[in-house]
Amino acid sequence: MDWYLSLVKAHPITSAMAQFAVLGTLGEVLSKWLIAGRIHSPFGPRGTLLRALGWSALAVAIKYAFTGFVAFADGLVAHGLLPELGAFGKAFSVSLAMNLQFGPFLVIAHRLIDNAIDGRPNWAGLDKGFKSLLWFWVPAHTLTFMLPVDFRIGLAAVWSLALGLILGWYNKPART
Repeated sequence: MDWYLSLVKAHPITSAMAQFAVLGTLGEVLSKWLIAGRIHSPFGPRGTLLRALGWSALAVAIKYAFTGFVAFADGLVAHGLLPELGAFGKAFSVSLAMNLQFGPFLVIAHRLIDNAIDGRPNWAGLDKGFKSLLWFWVPAHTLTFMLPVDFRIGLAAVWSLALGLILGWYNKPART
């Protein structure tokens, strides 16, 4: 675990990019496998590489948002606009603020990246992405913000993988 912490501390942006490139892309691939009911290459080599690069770009925004929204919540407390909260309360307030303010931007940015990679516009199901901010990301990031800073981005990348699995499972066609 020491090597991981050393890497994350020495290279916070590039390590975030790498973690999301691998885990976010893997979540998308596994989702497609679950939906299809078979192991295959859903995006092809080029599409998979482009998705990994897309996740890398999103990771930079996520890394900055994680830092900024912790400072945002601290600023609200410092100015008497939010009460002093325990660890859970602070984690929840950071998660809620981030997912309500930054989350919609990220959902749209992610879809724009996917549309560019696929070479066609697809806005179907965007409402599900927005709804996931409340039912998945607020609780997930509440747990994430209870961790020490150096573990947060890694867990967020794991959550991206988990959401891919959840969405793949629930979007499977009924088998007869």
